[in-house]
Amino acid sequence: MGIPELPRGRSALFTGRLGFAVKVLGKGGLPSHDTRRWQSGPHLRVSLAYLDRVLDYLDENDIRMYRMSSDIAPYLTHPELLQFHHQLEECAAGLAALGAKARRLDIRLSLHPSQFVVLNSTDEEIAAKAARDLEAQSSILDAMGLDDEAVVVTHVGGLYGDREAAIKRFIARYSGLDKAAKRRVVLENDEPLFSVADILRVHQATGVRLIFDYLHHMLNNPEGLALRPSLEACLHTWQDRGRPKIHFSSPRTEMREVARKESGRKLTELLPPDYTGHSDYINPFEFTLFIGETTGLEFDIMLEAKAKDLALLRLREILSAPPVI
Repeated sequence: MGIPELPRGRSALFTGRLGFAVKVLGKGGLPSHDTRRWQSGPHLRVSLAYLDRVLDYLDENDIRMYRMSSDIAPYLTHPELLQFHHQLEECAAGLAALGAKARRLDIRLSLHPSQFVVLNSTDEEIAAKAARDLEAQSSILDAMGLDDEAVVVTHVGGLYGDREAAIKRFIARYSGLDKAAKRRVVLENDEPLFSVADILRVHQATGVRLIFDYLHHMLNNPEGLALRPSLEACLHTWQDRGRPKIHFSSPRTEMREVARKESGRKLTELLPPDYTGHSDYINPFEFTLFIGETTGLEFDIMLEAKAKDLALLRLREILSAPPVI
């Protein structure tokens, strides 16, 4: 009997999609979006031309999941730069064409706004801006004609000295988003403040789908929840709304060298690694153990590694090699 053919972008060990975020380091590097300052008139149409090249690169390398830059439409919601507010309408045809291309190539796309998008902020102006950003980024995915698997990932936000009030504010603000945004926005556990147990509470109140982040769970799990049940609970929130996805990263293990001055002398202090940071590449042994613990569950994995696509390609190469574990 011959070896069955695997779906595109899959390996024998893990049969879901593997993806990476934003920056393409292979092929000498490819730009992800128009990075010019507002004075130079940056535009979504430039970012779409870059994205077109990125999609070709992904297809050439059999990579079937990608996180687009959250700055793909520069200054789209900036309150004082009104000239940038109509980019989606101006690029409607281009967005639709690239969405159709992504569907044809079976490339799953997503967005993840920056840490400055804080929906549960105690500052009403910051919270209102966060809502505008989440709604605008959801509109980008809608304009591309993508299905429910294309999501906008966010975090609960700040603690502000009161966990209960912080969670309640997020629930209220999420509930106030427009219908399109509530369809797209998903919630991820984070490493300093809000655990899987916290985001499950938000899901129970709102129905928002959840993203399980492996490293964040390792770093922030005060309730002591076991790995597999935590993952299963997050996956279950997707129900029939597309294949769930999760985040996976390995912690940095490098010793840090920090320069400081003492009595006029320059000294180098050696510090232990910051485990909250993402490593350059994925630890293949850690990844293999994780996949072994989650056998039978179906999901895609967004790899969060500083080496971006190079980390994904290296991991896939190792997974396809003879077993080393």
